[in-house]
Amino acid sequence: MMGVLVILLLSLFPVLCIAHLTGNLAFEAKAVQSSLGHELGDAQHAVDGNKETDYMKGSCTHTDFEPNPWWRVDLKDVYSVSKVIITTRVDCCEERIKGAEIRIGNSLENNGNRNERAATLSTALKGTETYTFIKSIKGRYVNIFLPVKKGALTLCEVEVFAEKEELESICFVPINQAPQGKAEQSSTYDKQGYAENAIDDKEESMYSGGSCSHTLEEKDPWWRVDLEKSYNITRVNITNRKDCCPERIGGARICIGNSLEKYCKSNKLAATIGLIPAGETESFMFEPIEGRYVNIFLPGKKKTLTLCEVQVFVAQVG
Repeated sequence: MMGVLVILLLSLFPVLCIAHLTGNLAFEAKAVQSSLGHELGDAQHAVDGNKETDYMKGSCTHTDFEPNPWWRVDLKDVYSVSKVIITTRVDCCEERIKGAEIRIGNSLENNGNRNERAATLSTALKGTETYTFIKSIKGRYVNIFLPVKKGALTLCEVEVFAEKEELESICFVPINQAPQGKAEQSSTYDKQGYAENAIDDKEESMYSGGSCSHTLEEKDPWWRVDLEKSYNITRVNITNRKDCCPERIGGARICIGNSLEKYCKSNKLAATIGLIPAGETESFMFEPIEGRYVNIFLPGKKKTLTLCEVQVFVAQVG
């Protein structure tokens, strides 16, 4: 019977094969910098998983104004780094980052700033930018190095992604498991904003259409779907609201696991959401993560979490 079911599913849905991908290697890794220029500017803030871009909210780094400031993360092992995502502050001084270099390697000579140069930030970056390398660069250390006579280096988040040495593939039937689950959230804004709306299998992105969830404005709002048993989850799709406020989703974290901890402290961080354009759906694909619960958690004070659809795809290996 199971073989017949698999054949039926394969006839209804295309089979997808994905390579094993690493998650963000920098998340909560050990970070250091050339100096501490302000009490809120600790080096570790750039790997805390929070893409908050307002410096005064305490999630960005800051060196002194000095010659050649730098920041470095230790990945604790050698990886073939293929992509680095950098988020900088937007409240002030975006021109300061211009000319910074991403350097990757295994040497700590000159604090790691003589390792191979992977990319140069040639413009005044404001917000988030992705740097993908044509050829992966092997290294344990990722440096952001600013070669100037005098300047300050501020980073709000640095994400590091790598290719595995031996790529394996998982082939699966792309089944959205979320509609079979039960959803809840930290609070409900009004009669249209129920948590269940985000798993009704509709991609209606106008809030007035009655198919989006909506919390109150509060500290650390969250939304969660209980799949009712543990699955190997490979992808989460999120549809953002179209008629208003698409920027609200920025910085939200997707966490997966078997704990009912609401704030992603126990479950695994699968992805951090950047900016999803109004009304659009973004797909977050990752190595399989085993879990019953999928949490969307938005850290910060006076935040509102709105989701118009959350799709959770699980590995159905035939």
